[in-house]
Amino acid sequence: MGETGGKDFVVAHKSADPDVLVTALLRGAFEYQGQKCSAASRAYIPSNIAEEVKKKLLAGVKSFKMGSVEDFSNFINAVIDKKSFDSIKRYIDLAKKDPKATILVGGKCDDSKGYFIQPTIIEAKSPRFVTMCEEIFGPVLTIYVYPAGGFEKVLELVDTTSPYALTGAVIAQDKAAIELATSRLRNAAGNFYINDKPTGAVVGQQPFGGGRASGTNDKAGAMLNLYRWLSARTIKETFTPPTDYRYPFMAEE
Repeated sequence: MGETGGKDFVVAHKSADPDVLVTALLRGAFEYQGQKCSAASRAYIPSNIAEEVKKKLLAGVKSFKMGSVEDFSNFINAVIDKKSFDSIKRYIDLAKKDPKATILVGGKCDDSKGYFIQPTIIEAKSPRFVTMCEEIFGPVLTIYVYPAGGFEKVLELVDTTSPYALTGAVIAQDKAAIELATSRLRNAAGNFYINDKPTGAVVGQQPFGGGRASGTNDKAGAMLNLYRWLSARTIKETFTPPTDYRYPFMAEE
């Protein structure tokens, strides 16, 4: 199967439970230092709960322990190598300098011993800010606050911002909002989550794969994937073969 990356989203409705949303973002964006193709990388938060959500997100990030994988109490470890460190740092440095973005928490990078990058949350003033659009593959989450009454408009943003379509999530208590998001975002994520983080699929339990620029949506771990390994052939055998090219309807009356 082909799988080429993602720019995975979490979109919250005005009915979302702030604690559910915060947990989905903290786990979805920062587990494995965000070095998962399915990691939450962009979030759309309604204005009615934005301040509460931001306050709890910052408290959560500040509570993270960071260090060696040998200590299981560490939630954040080093990123994989210098190439990744430099790439992620470049996005953080860009956000620090750009007036269209504000770093709410984190932003420090230290490669003196290992390649450690603090979990970073960026608030973008524009929904098309670069860190809302490009895959970073690190512990960086960008949030955009939208007017609480603009859910349908923000679904259009979610669908058109990134060429990827790997994973995504909607957080809401309003069933109509969930149904609307599920329908409107049908092509935006091959794996779609409702009231959960957009990551954690286990092959053999939850088929996984995305479309658009994320790959061929083959769904590893599912029967559907088997068809990619087949070379289909059609065989026809005729037991009473015709012996004249003329069809009966061609006969003169």
